[in-house]
Amino acid sequence: MASVRADPAHRGGRTAAGAAAGLAAAFAGLAAAELTAAFVRPEASPLAAVGGAVVDRTPTAVKEWAVRSFGTSDKLVLTLGIAAVLAVLAACAGILAVRHPRPGCAAAAAVGLLGAAAALSRPGAGWKDALPSLVGSAVAAGVLYLLVTAVRRPRPAQGRPAGTWPMDRRGFGRLLTATVAASAVAGYAGRRLGAHGSAGATASRAGLVLPAPAVPAPPVPAGADLHVPGVGPFLTPAADFYRVDTALVVPRVDAGAWRLTLHGDGVSRPLTLTLPELLARPLTEHDITLCCVSNEVGGPYVGNARWLGVRLADLLREAGVRPPSRGGPADQLVARSVDGMTIGTPVETVMDGRDALLAVGMNGRPLPFAHGFPVRMVVPGLYGYVSACKWLTELRLTTFAAYDAYWVRRSWAQQAPVKTQSRIDTPRPSARLAAGRVAVAGVAWAQHRGIARVEVRADGGLWHEARLGASDGADAWRQWMWPWEAAPGEHTLEVRATDGRGDVQPQERRGTLPDGATGWHSVTVSVHA
Repeated sequence: MASVRADPAHRGGRTAAGAAAGLAAAFAGLAAAELTAAFVRPEASPLAAVGGAVVDRTPTAVKEWAVRSFGTSDKLVLTLGIAAVLAVLAACAGILAVRHPRPGCAAAAAVGLLGAAAALSRPGAGWKDALPSLVGSAVAAGVLYLLVTAVRRPRPAQGRPAGTWPMDRRGFGRLLTATVAASAVAGYAGRRLGAHGSAGATASRAGLVLPAPAVPAPPVPAGADLHVPGVGPFLTPAADFYRVDTALVVPRVDAGAWRLTLHGDGVSRPLTLTLPELLARPLTEHDITLCCVSNEVGGPYVGNARWLGVRLADLLREAGVRPPSRGGPADQLVARSVDGMTIGTPVETVMDGRDALLAVGMNGRPLPFAHGFPVRMVVPGLYGYVSACKWLTELRLTTFAAYDAYWVRRSWAQQAPVKTQSRIDTPRPSARLAAGRVAVAGVAWAQHRGIARVEVRADGGLWHEARLGASDGADAWRQWMWPWEAAPGEHTLEVRATDGRGDVQPQERRGTLPDGATGWHSVTVSVHA
């Protein structure tokens, strides 16, 4: 027997079998956890819970790098990264368990306990949120013990050449395959049950009929959309609208169960509203451009939509709220999402006359789940992280001195008006163009101030005023176009905008922290004869 243990081929076979056993056990544990989460809530699944905890604890600079590098796929990349780390840990636990079963299985269980701790650390979590990870931990440890016991069980010595692997490889392979197949079935069942559990939310959205607005938005002016190839439509379709948030699992809220509470400092009449009660109030429709503070100069995280909702200032006045300029004690309105996200908005801004909305509709339809169904906030003129809370469930009046919302605790500014920006959408960077007239075009925005002028220049020369699309109000972006006579060679194009107050977009390039990027957008292209 000593010679068998010393044989490198034998050791290599046991190591490979242990790694395979560890991976299969981890898969079984995740499948069991997914199945259990279907009866708790999707956010309690280990990957979602650990991913959320990682997001909360990731340094801001790393988050910004992830958004720049992966865009809206950042959550998928994070999930795959967590899965890869889990796979490495599972393989190591399996290798250990082949030699020392109890410590190896304990290591597998410990990984699951980390998932339970992560689930309990999430905002609004209850004790049930730990159940999926605990069940997964127990299943992973039990399956690993079963598999490594099979690996360690020797075959009868008769007829076995000296130094061969002591277990029947085919038998182990069949056991491993059966484990993976059963886990796949359990995981699929968990996904289906989870989808069934959100069927009520899906049905509530499908059945929601939005009332006609008391204050409808006027038709988009003729000429607002210049229809230049390479420039997106004036109103961004919901499917193309950017999404930047921390939710690894999009909350699917049942409109019938939704409630909004409004309370806090200076609220003399606290409110608790259902969706029908909110929709019974006068609705306003307004075209508003939203922009993420993570949007670099020339970046894609900006979109324009027609929003329908209740004016937030009217609701605050109904609750007895006064802005600070009129003696109100609260200068911050903290919005809370169903997933625990908090966003702080200046009360003075919300109540200064602009169409800050509790939005229920986007481009004529109920909000998509990914964009906040059933109710979200939209405040023109502010970056999303201080205004655009999705999946809204609570509004609390307080002060900036008393409370820092989620992003403020992570080095972002407390208050963040949108900066004037302009972007070249066509031609694209590094484009190869034919000499002659080329349409240089894009969009510019300065919400709640409007865009008065856009200028473009080539190779640091004279500025040329671009033709602006018709204005749809100060809260919506404007398209622009400049006809450029392109000569052969390599050229750099730059753009700058002037807002409705006469302030020119600053040239100095600054990053997104702490309150939004600045600088002129430029592209370099090659022109051939």
